[in-house]
Amino acid sequence: MPGGQSMITVVLMYVAIFAIFYFLFIRPQKKKDKALKEMRANISVGDKVSTIGGIVANVAKVEEDVIILELGPNRTKVPFEKWAIGTVQSKKQEVE
Repeated sequence: MPGGQSMITVVLMYVAIFAIFYFLFIRPQKKKDKALKEMRANISVGDKVSTIGGIVANVAKVEEDVIILELGPNRTKVPFEKWAIGTVQSKKQEVE
């Protein structure tokens, strides 16, 4: 049974490597994705947002998958997909 002992060792090594990758890479990424999805779902009118392209604007209207943003001094309204929102600074945070 010397071959059986080495087979168990190899299987345990693969399990250990998978566990390390799971806890170092997969699990933190899933947590980050969940927090980002929740943040985008809680966007409301009047929030100040920053897109992933670096545009900072105020939210004028929120639809299911699209957000209308007001840009610049002329308050130009431009539609953006929700996935394009990088960060949200809500009205409550601006007051504080």
